[in-house]
Amino acid sequence: MGPQLPLALRYPADQRFETFVRPPEGGLPGLQALAVQPDATWTYIAGASRTGKTHLALALCAATEQQGRRAAYLPMMAAAGRAREALEALEGYDVIALDGLEAIAGNREDEVALFDFHNRARAQGQNVLYTARGIPDELGLGLPDLRSRLQQCMRVMLDPLDDEGRRDVLRERAHRRGLVLEDAALDWLLTHTQRDLGALVALLDTLDRASLAAQRRITVPFLRQTLGSGKPPAA
Repeated sequence: MGPQLPLALRYPADQRFETFVRPPEGGLPGLQALAVQPDATWTYIAGASRTGKTHLALALCAATEQQGRRAAYLPMMAAAGRAREALEALEGYDVIALDGLEAIAGNREDEVALFDFHNRARAQGQNVLYTARGIPDELGLGLPDLRSRLQQCMRVMLDPLDDEGRRDVLRERAHRRGLVLEDAALDWLLTHTQRDLGALVALLDTLDRASLAAQRRITVPFLRQTLGSGKPPAA
């Protein structure tokens, strides 16, 4: 077995508890407890797409490994149709984050596998975080016992960010990259590009590279030239 990847490579540096903008009231302490305390209260995060569920799941794994404990992250979309095999491979981990339960909802074999995993992880003293786009009753789960187990978890609800919240995210990401993102540039981005947060963050990565290549600050004229042509403007 080869050496483990350094933590910075295993989990994106942008996705940490301390970089999560506008966390739900009272939500972070419970998640942080999962990382450090054996037999902490299991947590279920519900929220629409792009509300930060994956950010928090990865942040939990990073925080767990910083404590010298073992963490596993499993996107349920990747396990759909073979959940039993994927979940049985998670034995021995201290903390497990299962991201996107809606991916297996309605598949009876996968639901039974998740129910069995839940009971097994409880018996073994593992800490578990679930995320999904809705609360258990909204997922279309066909197994009542599974719904019941999931309803017993501490629930954290994530709401979509408003424009000011998107500004805060972009400012935080820009600051971590050493970029200065002025209010006028933020206004332009929010009124002339997609407001989807994931698309905005990806666009910031593109702008970071373009500004570095052109040796230019990210100003409104720079944005007009860069995004209008799809190429960095001349220096």
